[in-house]
Amino acid sequence: MSTDDRFTTCLWFDDQAEEAAEYYLSVFRNSRLGRIGRYTEAGPGPAGSVLAVEFELNGQKFVGLNGGPLFKFNESVSFQIPCADQAEIDYYWSRLTEGGQESQCGWLKDRYGVSWQVVPTALIEMIADPDPEKARRTTEAMLRMGKFDLAALERAYAGE
Repeated sequence: MSTDDRFTTCLWFDDQAEEAAEYYLSVFRNSRLGRIGRYTEAGPGPAGSVLAVEFELNGQKFVGLNGGPLFKFNESVSFQIPCADQAEIDYYWSRLTEGGQESQCGWLKDRYGVSWQVVPTALIEMIADPDPEKARRTTEAMLRMGKFDLAALERAYAGE
């Protein structure tokens, strides 16, 4: 039986797990580095090179695994970052798109190909509003955006 019942997300990297962990630690303020496991003479990686690195971002546990080039990240899995205000949206968007790629509706890929959604916490309330017109206007505005503009979403929601 496990002593910790939280899930740990394993991210498969070619050989950048430690570099990626250090990068994520610099982006997320509430983060920490855990243990680093290294390959031994048993392989399959070069002895002494990083096999896996534990890290935690905002309470979410991760393991970065250097598994080689067999698998790549894609948009079918992403990590949602709830943001209280535009300053948080701007911060995470600018940091995570450095060397990455912007997409639409708050989605982006970071420099390692990991997909993130930088989302205002108020968005779900707006698009799930029982007033179908408010939800429609907000959704239409959302679908035209890359990085979210919280003020524009709020104006659409209000019918302005």
